[in-house]
Amino acid sequence: MRCQTIVLLAFITCQLPLFAQAVEPRFTPPPPIYKVRVERSVMVPMRDHIRLSTDLYFPEGATGKLPVVLIRTPYDKGRFYRNGDAEPYWVGPYIFAGQGYVVAVQDVRAKFESEGQRFVMNAAEPQDGYDTVSWLAAQPWSNGKVGTYGCSYLGEAQYEQAKLRNPHLAAMIPQGAGPVKYHNFGVYTGGVFELAAGFGWFRENGNSFHPHLPVDIPPAEFRHTAKYFNLNPVVPRTTYAKYWSLLPVVDMMDKAQAPPSDWKDIVSHEAGDRWWEQLGLIKDTDRFDVPALHVNSWYDWGAAETLQLFNLLRTNAVSSNGRDNQFIVLSPTTHCVSETSSSNTIVGSRGVGDAQFDYWGLYLRWFDHWLKGIDNGVTKRPKLQFYVMGKGEWRSENEWPLARTKFTNYYLHSGGHANSRFGDGTLNTADPDQEASDHFTYDPATPVPSVGGPECCTGTEEQPAGAFDQSSVEMRNDVLVYTTPALSSGIEVTGPLQVVLYVSSSTKDTDFTAKLIDVYPDGTAYNVQEGILRARYRNGYEQNVWMDPNGVYKLVIGLEATSNYFGPGHRMRLEISSSNFPRFERNLNTGGNNFAEIKFQNAINTVHHSKAYASHVILPVIPQP
Repeated sequence: MRCQTIVLLAFITCQLPLFAQAVEPRFTPPPPIYKVRVERSVMVPMRDHIRLSTDLYFPEGATGKLPVVLIRTPYDKGRFYRNGDAEPYWVGPYIFAGQGYVVAVQDVRAKFESEGQRFVMNAAEPQDGYDTVSWLAAQPWSNGKVGTYGCSYLGEAQYEQAKLRNPHLAAMIPQGAGPVKYHNFGVYTGGVFELAAGFGWFRENGNSFHPHLPVDIPPAEFRHTAKYFNLNPVVPRTTYAKYWSLLPVVDMMDKAQAPPSDWKDIVSHEAGDRWWEQLGLIKDTDRFDVPALHVNSWYDWGAAETLQLFNLLRTNAVSSNGRDNQFIVLSPTTHCVSETSSSNTIVGSRGVGDAQFDYWGLYLRWFDHWLKGIDNGVTKRPKLQFYVMGKGEWRSENEWPLARTKFTNYYLHSGGHANSRFGDGTLNTADPDQEASDHFTYDPATPVPSVGGPECCTGTEEQPAGAFDQSSVEMRNDVLVYTTPALSSGIEVTGPLQVVLYVSSSTKDTDFTAKLIDVYPDGTAYNVQEGILRARYRNGYEQNVWMDPNGVYKLVIGLEATSNYFGPGHRMRLEISSSNFPRFERNLNTGGNNFAEIKFQNAINTVHHSKAYASHVILPVIPQP
């Protein structure tokens, strides 16, 4: 499948995943009922008189007042438009419009054809989304009900406007998004900057300024003129990997010949800085009142955040309409490509089975119910549907975490030499006794390389997402490896994951990483989930707390969430280290402003596992029948 087509499906700049399409898919969008007419570049006014350029897709021949589906994008609304039959029907606006919806696709503020002096990531999306919904609902062809749709940034924009509770916002389908506090739109995890994704996104899509056509040009002349212009910077082609290691991080974008963006602000403000509050982040105090179908994937970077929002939109709903109508679908794939699952879905290099799902059928039934008033039973479906990797099956549930979960501690053990997969590290449910600690040297000049994992938007195929064999990583002495014996019976792990470490370091600040691995009987070690925590944030992101070389400190590392069945003969494994690069920036171990420094030092890091300091991973085990 061509990269351009995946852009149109996922509504983002794509990073091509490794999927196998063995046979024709079972589920495809229904054939169109109506031909589609597109009215391009309609300028929609906002409350501050800025106008946002919007393409309107009309179902020709549909009678009466029509419901509206809104898609708001920073990636150029023109990518959705096709001339004649030049593009396939598999393009979101044409699918919805072909079924009797008016579809509005809009360039967000200060992007492409829309007005605005400066693009600031997510800052204007709550108010601009609200105002656009109000404008659409007031049009003579509208029935007053608007639904929103889209993935990644397009999903974040939906969550952000939802907290303002426009009465015409009747339903939404946010995908691959998690704009929650401290995750900060996926650019920070555990207080550590997501380097590869952040660099790729800001260089390709984060430009602050763009040229404008005259504001007083007549609408017809604007539409005629705009089609001849890109209205976006052309970024020189380059190899991204050569920039990831450059220091300081704050100057990396300048060295990569990128147009102006908010990069320097993003990398220089810590995750708990109040500066982030201007960017529309969802907080625990926000209130909601919109039915939502949340969609994400286990190898996407926001799975845990999507589940958090699923619960938050219920807990903080102002009425039963919002509280009782939150639903979620979680696939096994990577960023914004759930719909591409096949009968032989391969995520990275791991085959996970037939993960096909009738996404388009569900999307249309969802909007048919909430926007057209059709009683089609869509609200009687299970609250959660997710794919259990390892079993190759879809599961239906009604709460998260699952009520029957047995949160089980698996403790780290060794004789003091858990370094690499050739070491003596073990993992089991027995309490540790008096055991020697494990030590390794973390050298920022030779960080542990990222091999797959939850990832998006790197701008390059040099850093693919998904599940890959971790054997090369596990050869390193700066990676501690703890493994269970081969399982006599299978163990299902479904739910949120945490690692509790008791650590020491020769430096005042460093990072600790953790990775959960499914080791197959042939020795292939597939990554399931991973996480990181900067030690200075162990007591919260609002403060820096340093380490003393003689101290022992408790760190709780979040490993997102998963659903994975470790079958008989498989082994469960936990990797511990201090780097995962270039997914995450390197901690330079100085305790200074990591983003601005060029000098670094080695850290001798220690993981304790004794009766007093019982390091462990908490696995959400689901009892098997």
